[in-house]
Amino acid sequence: MLCAVALSASGSPGFAQETTLPAAQSPSAGGEETASGPEQNAPENFSIHGQFTNVTQYHPPFTSPFYGPQSLIPGHRGDETSDVTLYAGLRLWDGLEAYVNSEVDQGFGLSNTFGVAGFPSGEAYKIGSANPYLRLNRAFFRYTLGLGGAEEAIEPGLNQLAGTRRADNLIFTVGKFSAVDIFDTNVYAHDPRSDFLNWSIIDAAAYDYAADAWGYTYGGTVEWTQSWWTLRQGLFNLSRIPNSKYLDRDFVQFEVATEAEERHTLFGQPGKLKFLFWVNRGHMANYNAAVALGQATGTTPDVANVRHYSSRPGVAINLEQQIAPDLGVFARWSLANGQKEEYAFTDVDRSISAGISLKGDRWHRPNDTFGLAGAANGISKEARNYFAAGGLGGIIGDGQLPRYGLERILEVYYKASIIEGLNLTFDYQYVINPAYDTVRGPVNIFGFRVHSEF
Repeated sequence: MLCAVALSASGSPGFAQETTLPAAQSPSAGGEETASGPEQNAPENFSIHGQFTNVTQYHPPFTSPFYGPQSLIPGHRGDETSDVTLYAGLRLWDGLEAYVNSEVDQGFGLSNTFGVAGFPSGEAYKIGSANPYLRLNRAFFRYTLGLGGAEEAIEPGLNQLAGTRRADNLIFTVGKFSAVDIFDTNVYAHDPRSDFLNWSIIDAAAYDYAADAWGYTYGGTVEWTQSWWTLRQGLFNLSRIPNSKYLDRDFVQFEVATEAEERHTLFGQPGKLKFLFWVNRGHMANYNAAVALGQATGTTPDVANVRHYSSRPGVAINLEQQIAPDLGVFARWSLANGQKEEYAFTDVDRSISAGISLKGDRWHRPNDTFGLAGAANGISKEARNYFAAGGLGGIIGDGQLPRYGLERILEVYYKASIIEGLNLTFDYQYVINPAYDTVRGPVNIFGFRVHSEF
């Protein structure tokens, strides 16, 4: 759910996997209509969709000489999250659409979403609750301005009204949504309700995207598409303090994100390559300052004591490539300024991930999917010193870090289509050096996901 749960038209948790098809041809000179019929591309003026997802995860005991306030608890542990979302869309006039998403959430991530920087469930928020509660996750406007090119047909979906648009266009989005609805999307790894679950596989782990504790923010984006490329620009509100429930209302603390996407064909198969750059401006801490203050006062370093207004930039590269109609590969690399604390996502300064996604056509199950991926996450020397001195981050903090090592994650899943609109997924993750601590783990995490859309 956090990913950010989540999320543009590239298959994120909150937006439909956008599908564009050649528009139906107009009647021929002889007066005959095409086989598709005149009603095929009639615009959809209103839509209601819904989804339900439950993710249950469990890990057996693992090696743990010690643990701290934000560690993965070493004993037998099982937790679950559930959510039900209602998606409503309305076409206000030609090109302008409005969407509202209300959601009921319940449950907890493993160890209350602490203990692993590449956290094992994208359906887990930083805030858990045993009782269901209602939230308005998205409320936004989208305006599409055609700039020419072929007419494309848009299929109906979550936060996507059926209709047509020009291939060359400008798309403006304003309101409440998630930054990763628009940025860092990937058709093979971005939706914890449908594909992988691990945070550092479904997103670029070092992309510290603006968000509240649930993964959403207020902001605006513009996307300019021409021929084989798209440029995106976004401005988003940061939370009042890092990892907070409350957003800064006046954009004094903010994120600026820019993404360039190129679309290509490699050996006859389509692919995309994206370059993302972002800067966060807000009240955040320098790790060295936190450690120095702790040493001077004889206390455990705390980033909350040394926050001041500054910037934290980062970059990411995102590849998706179809190898065959039923097989695709993906990879991400990301890097952020490791001298500063993470603000809204997770305690990762550098990350690399890659994997494959295989449809079940080869074993006569075309609606099933098998996925396999790995990720390696790291932090800076400054961050290591802070955690070694007992400091706590956004979601990790064992109270000490005797020997640092890259956090390495393997994830494999199989999604089985039971009936139309209902999928069951079996997921397994193997985590080496959770929270970069080489004396803890490895951890085996078993997961089961139920997902339905209507």
